[in-house]
Amino acid sequence: MKHFKELWALFVAFFKIGLLTFGGGYAMLPMIEKEVVERHKWATLDEVMDYFAISQCTPGVIAVNSATFIGYKTKGVPGGIVATLGVITPSIIIITLIATVLNSFYDNKYVKAAFQGIGVAVCAVLVQAVWKIGKSGIVDVFSGILAVAAFFVSVFADISPIFIIVPAGILGAVYRAIGEKRNAGNGGAE
Repeated sequence: MKHFKELWALFVAFFKIGLLTFGGGYAMLPMIEKEVVERHKWATLDEVMDYFAISQCTPGVIAVNSATFIGYKTKGVPGGIVATLGVITPSIIIITLIATVLNSFYDNKYVKAAFQGIGVAVCAVLVQAVWKIGKSGIVDVFSGILAVAAFFVSVFADISPIFIIVPAGILGAVYRAIGEKRNAGNGGAE
């Protein structure tokens, strides 16, 4: 019974995240932090950031991939399945409802205005998510330079994000290895 309650809590938490976040994976970061990190303590913020990074590199939607990773970490395969179902169920319900009435409301000026307002709110939530990711990911001058370079490549080059993320990961690993080698050569002193 305890196992069922934990799986149910996982489903409900990700259902809320899926229901209350608009704008994609990054917009859900504040909700994941609140539910997963602060409320349930299923993962640390650093782990959530790692899951987001991995979710960007794997096929599929960031929100779904993150839910799957966190659910799996929490309760294994059943947890991954339940968290994934939790995060996608609100979208399935909402899309089904919208599809049934969309044609009759699509040209309504109030509906258009509501979507514009939602768009502005999503932008604000995305800025907050970028700020949090930046604070945890940019830890030194090298990571700051890497972040700026990745930003400019993503804005000005029409390439897949995987061709930005993978090289950045490799550069980060090489930089870390060089730093550790340098520290070992200095007897561990910096």
